[in-house]
Amino acid sequence: MADEENKAESTEESGSSKGGGMKLLIIIAVIMIVEGAAVFFLVSSMGGPKGADATELAELEGTGEDAPVEIPLVEDRFQNMSTGHVWEWRVQIVLRARQKNQAHIETIKERDTALLTEGIALIFRRAQDRHLREPGLETITRQLTTYINEVFGLDADGMPRVDRVIIPECKGFRADA
Repeated sequence: MADEENKAESTEESGSSKGGGMKLLIIIAVIMIVEGAAVFFLVSSMGGPKGADATELAELEGTGEDAPVEIPLVEDRFQNMSTGHVWEWRVQIVLRARQKNQAHIETIKERDTALLTEGIALIFRRAQDRHLREPGLETITRQLTTYINEVFGLDADGMPRVDRVIIPECKGFRADA
């Protein structure tokens, strides 16, 4: 009899603990739903990201005759022997200028193609190896900008016709190996 009473008490305790466990799960689920709703309303009340206006970008770039254009100048290979070995540098040079100067630059570029190529080749031949290996090519860009401004000159406003010299490709390969 005593065994039967113990079994009856244990089943009552386990039944009450099962109900308590279920109550705990329901309470946790309700708390999580309330927390999720609170986060959703908080984020939505703050507003979303602000959009960019296209007019802001247009003001930065310029319009009409002052709009920038990119003019391909040279895509060639130039040699350099400053290290005692023959290196061949595959180079692409692009000019960034204002649209009003584009026609004049194109005219000079077509007329003096050999002169421009020779001047650029001399800059690469005379360059030190460390200048050709700079991550930003600052020294070579500065030398090319000076040379290009001498060739293309100034516009009617007294500003250089070429705003910037861009070198998107400058890869060196050892040619004597």
